[in-house]
Amino acid sequence: MADPRPSSLLILGASGDLASRLLMPGLGMLLAHEPERRVQLIGSGVEDLSPAEWKARVKASFDSEGAKGPAVTATLKATTYIQADVTAKADLERLLEACTDTPAIYFALPPAISEKACRQLAKIDLPPKTSLALEKPFGTDEASAKKLNALLLTIVPESRIHRVDHFLGRSTVLNLLGLRFANRLIEPMLSNRDVESIEIVYDEQLALENRARYYDHAGALVDMIQSHLLQVMAVLVMEAPATLKAEDLRDQKQLALRATHVWGDDPSTSRRARYSAGSVDGRKLPAYADEDGVDPALETETLAELVVEVRNLRWAGVPILLRSGKALASHRREIIVTFKAPSHVPPEFRRLKTADRLRICIAPDEMSLELNVNGPGDPFVIDRATLRADFNAGDLPAYGEVLQGILDGDATLSVRGDAAVEGWRIVAPVLKAWRAGTVPLDEYPAGSDGPRAWPRGATEATPATR
Repeated sequence: MADPRPSSLLILGASGDLASRLLMPGLGMLLAHEPERRVQLIGSGVEDLSPAEWKARVKASFDSEGAKGPAVTATLKATTYIQADVTAKADLERLLEACTDTPAIYFALPPAISEKACRQLAKIDLPPKTSLALEKPFGTDEASAKKLNALLLTIVPESRIHRVDHFLGRSTVLNLLGLRFANRLIEPMLSNRDVESIEIVYDEQLALENRARYYDHAGALVDMIQSHLLQVMAVLVMEAPATLKAEDLRDQKQLALRATHVWGDDPSTSRRARYSAGSVDGRKLPAYADEDGVDPALETETLAELVVEVRNLRWAGVPILLRSGKALASHRREIIVTFKAPSHVPPEFRRLKTADRLRICIAPDEMSLELNVNGPGDPFVIDRATLRADFNAGDLPAYGEVLQGILDGDATLSVRGDAAVEGWRIVAPVLKAWRAGTVPLDEYPAGSDGPRAWPRGATEATPATR
């Protein structure tokens, strides 16, 4: 880790939900964890907030995580809010002049506004080592992602562009890499020689939660699979990097993404659905089509499944299912690796018809290895045993780790420009098929596991993942 250096964190859109609910609590925990760190916090937005109102918001965000300590106190005391139009060159220059240290500009804004602000920043002589941090989505398709990348590179070099993917924190990335490459037993098994299939699942109990303005134009495929789950997959299947430095790690992720294609180049193998009225954990929900702000004619999916293949020597022929959805029965973030059956089992053994599986749960980070063993009772009956282990949970919340990387100039957790383009390239044929109506839009009751007709396979939740 780099030594903390004095920084100016300039949050554009600081009066919005992202800043108050995630960014500033994450900053508070980072400051509490690293009391020697000094950060000048400047918030900006179109709203008119007095100094007292702004400091009260920052304090509430810090307090929500119980963040305390000298760095927290110093940042709260010195923080300022400047009302500004971030799409105006003069206002951006005024904001940058207020930065006393190296600026890190965080765009907590809708993508279209962020792009307009970047076009104005391209006209400004920025302070040395200025960095930019942008939330997904990075463009709306492959062409727009390339165009956005080109714009950003006119402002700062790639090494100082942080495309934020908070889904995979530093501890989770290291846990996955440690499990894969620090174990002689596991690493050789993770290939098409021994693996039957892989599933990467993110099921939420949360529904739309007043996000119709964004979500109804994105859907589960773009919101989660195109970005987050493809990044998880890349870490899981990539070859060992020479080092854990950002350049080596991101090079290997990119090679994995470049080899990734829709299974059989057939987008009809994908599935989509949206929730109807139902109940999740005792909470009644209307049908998605009846949610405030939703246009039913858009046929936005709230559950998506996509099967891909990584066409390289290690993984060719292994189906990888990516699944994400809302308003489902359980909250699950897990990777399921199903191994092939043994080549020969003596006929005297009576076996359960269940494959060996490796389950890796994300947040909380833990793993289990499900094996067939001779259990109690009849020694000729093969029973099921599960070996469990907890991973390092990390010291910071996801956005604390994100901000740590941005302020330290460490791009390890950021999505590189070419990786953002590959994400769009991979899902492009599926989006085209869905827009053409060649893949039906199914329905599932809120609080269920999805459409009843969909195959379940290893995605059935275990008690540990509910």
